[in-house]
Amino acid sequence: MESANPADLRIGPDCRNFVRDMHYIKAKSILTSSHAGMNVYRGCTHGCVYCDARSTVYGMDHPFGDVAVKVNAPELLEKALRSKRKPCMIGTGAMADPYQHCEMQLEITRKCLGLIYRYGFGATLITKSDRVLRDLDLLEAINNRTKCVVQMSLTIMDEALSRKLEPGVCPSRRRVEVLRELQRHGIPTVVWLCPVLPYLSDTEANIVAILDACVETGVRGIICFNMGMTLREGDREPYYAALDRHFPGLKQRYIQEYGNRYQLASPNGPALMDLFRRRCAENGILSDPDAVFAYLNEFPQAEEPSLFG
Repeated sequence: MESANPADLRIGPDCRNFVRDMHYIKAKSILTSSHAGMNVYRGCTHGCVYCDARSTVYGMDHPFGDVAVKVNAPELLEKALRSKRKPCMIGTGAMADPYQHCEMQLEITRKCLGLIYRYGFGATLITKSDRVLRDLDLLEAINNRTKCVVQMSLTIMDEALSRKLEPGVCPSRRRVEVLRELQRHGIPTVVWLCPVLPYLSDTEANIVAILDACVETGVRGIICFNMGMTLREGDREPYYAALDRHFPGLKQRYIQEYGNRYQLASPNGPALMDLFRRRCAENGILSDPDAVFAYLNEFPQAEEPSLFG
């Protein structure tokens, strides 16, 4: 199956400035036993200052921006898929975006998608990158055979604010274009509306803009646990450093109001959650996280042949 032409899809930015920010490792296993999830990379070059995956609790043994590439991921995945008795949904991207800058050269995610298609499994992936469109042919093929869901993180519609806080990803309006293109090809989508940053992105205008985009592009569900964010050792430091760079004085406000709490709820949270739930209900969009995860994990069952067919 031929790859889509990146030039035609206006995918960017180019990965050439990022290929040095990685190293190669051989993993011992690739699929988690509980939910059949995998991460073919560890670390990220997107540079999102609020990223929870930076937290020290995850035991990263190298700088977060120095991406560990699991070069044997396709080999391990094929072995795991061969051994599974029943097909299921295979997820990727929970801890590291599968469309890192280097993916455009390495094509490890693409190779894994090819295996998922070959062995008749379903796929769901989480990304912030328009590079997902490079693999539109495989995503569509998987969805036509079983099921494929693309989950897109969409949290900051103000482009100037987005460039400060998530500098390595494509603009939010471009991610909306990606959702629209996936819809056009019949590929279901889910949006992650989190984190919502107190005093930065927790405005009605921002949430309404995101919800409008979700309605317009026909997303199946939106994951939003609450209007707020999480901070702990490892990701608190880069986040506060970014606040000092771009919003002098805001770090002190966070410290005064939240201290060292893990969960930082927006003061606008109750009103924004009411707005969120109402708009989702009005437009038939799944909004309860458990319901969205149940949809993501549900593998389509083949129809039983009719006795009278």
